[in-house]
Amino acid sequence: MRVLVVEDETALASQLAAAFSEAGYAVDCAGDGARAEFLGATEQYDAVVLDLGLPAMDGLTLLRRWRETGVTVPVLVLTARGSWHEKVAGIDSGADDYMSKPFQMEEVLARLRALIRRATGQVVPALRCGAIVLDPRAARVTVNGAPVRLTSHEFRVLSYLMHHRGRLVSQGELAEHIYALDADRDSNTVEVFIGRLRKKVGAAAIATVRGLGYRMEGA
Repeated sequence: MRVLVVEDETALASQLAAAFSEAGYAVDCAGDGARAEFLGATEQYDAVVLDLGLPAMDGLTLLRRWRETGVTVPVLVLTARGSWHEKVAGIDSGADDYMSKPFQMEEVLARLRALIRRATGQVVPALRCGAIVLDPRAARVTVNGAPVRLTSHEFRVLSYLMHHRGRLVSQGELAEHIYALDADRDSNTVEVFIGRLRKKVGAAAIATVRGLGYRMEGA
């Protein structure tokens, strides 16, 4: 899963990026509203963490522009503006959740997981597909109760497929969601990750639709 951090305080942006990366996300950062607007319109993200006090374009304006142009990515506003009317303005501008600074990183991560869960129609914290269970909170996967060790990219592929289980997902879509912007994206390597996953979680769990992509089977 891929997350965009929009924060002009370099130290805080680095802290958020490090925590999200450790939790298994691919992370991009933008330090101003104009850069964030461009990334949100041209890249595929599963969630955005957005500060409101940004240079070039403030966060509320950015949110409104995204929503007006059809960008539906879930947005968690993270800001020092904590009064109730500012929260209302943020939510009415298109935010899905709102947190005031200072904050606890664990709460940010929990809210981020919840946003992604709701956006993909999941209702329980742990994702289950037959004998496979993926716990986003612990970045842990088990098959029939036994832990399975995955690389970071294997985990991201499996997480994306399980969040979208039953739906056909192309190689290109997977590549968009497992790599950060500065990574060397190669959709052909997705096939390699799929092959490794099948060996670890069971070949029948991930179906190939020839020429179109992959589907995580629900049973």
